[in-house]
Amino acid sequence: AFLAGAAAAPLAAPAPARAGGPMRWRMATAWTKNLLGPGVSSARLAERITAMSGGRLVVEVFPVNTIVPAFGVFDAVAQGVVEMGHSAALFWEGKMPGVSLFTTAPFGMGPVEHQSWIEQRGGQALWDELYAPHGVRGFLAGNTGAAMGGWFRKPVESLADVRGLRIRVTGLGAEVYEALGATPLAIPPSDVTTALERGAIDAVELLSPVNDAPLGLHRHARYYYMPGFNKPSGPAEALISRKAFDELPADLRAIVTIACTAEHSTGLAEAFALNAEAMTGLVRDGAQLMTFPSGIVAAARKAAEAVLDRKAATSPLAGRIVASYRAALAAGRNWGRAEQHMTQ
Repeated sequence: AFLAGAAAAPLAAPAPARAGGPMRWRMATAWTKNLLGPGVSSARLAERITAMSGGRLVVEVFPVNTIVPAFGVFDAVAQGVVEMGHSAALFWEGKMPGVSLFTTAPFGMGPVEHQSWIEQRGGQALWDELYAPHGVRGFLAGNTGAAMGGWFRKPVESLADVRGLRIRVTGLGAEVYEALGATPLAIPPSDVTTALERGAIDAVELLSPVNDAPLGLHRHARYYYMPGFNKPSGPAEALISRKAFDELPADLRAIVTIACTAEHSTGLAEAFALNAEAMTGLVRDGAQLMTFPSGIVAAARKAAEAVLDRKAATSPLAGRIVASYRAALAAGRNWGRAEQHMTQ
């Protein structure tokens, strides 16, 4: 069964802003300090907002477990403990079915397609509607690109090798793996190396080579699989308290929004530039690149469609989110194929 993540730690009271001085926001993140990809994005986003506002709005970053654990970030923002968070929407799937689509879906949209859905095809309005009852807004704010398929202790050559596999995986991909007979575990990124080293899990699906390499996962599970059908895009989200956001003057609201958009673009470009180098280094250090057998991919694709069907049936809003996502995916596929041919 899909196991929930660690329970949130007791929430601390927010730090008051200094009277007569700049406004101060605290950003709780789901990442360790300076974790390549999302950890860097969260720090850079805070620096951008602070600089672009001329120091009128100062954002201080609190890495995972300094205020709340990874899976407590949403509640910290919703309850007003912090004004801002940086995380991934798929962490809240148990709270809001269908929310994973604002990160990614198995066999779904790539980074540019996904951003187009959010910004041009109604995705942002649905995201706002989903988070509104919690007093939270979500914005794209960083992207690690397409994920790899993950690290495995042993080769997976057939569906028989997937059955009973204990794999760290989050979002809708966890339900796909469960349908294939695996045991998915939602483990915070900061804890995956320890879990793998101690033998608590057999495999880890996390992010892309540049994000995975510093964690040393290849030293405990050297088979590195592709394609990463589970997460074809890797956007992070900035979570912002609606109350705190609405209290900002118009120019600062614009600065926060634009800073998030800028970080999404910068993070994606950075990921593309660094992943090729990281992949070469991992192979040099003993990682073995592997390709999932076609039978596993076909079974996963079928399971993914069934997962989306179930999500769509959970509520009218979830149904509209899934329908919108699927429509955007279908609308963009022909042009996406054309683009791929142009670059070959």
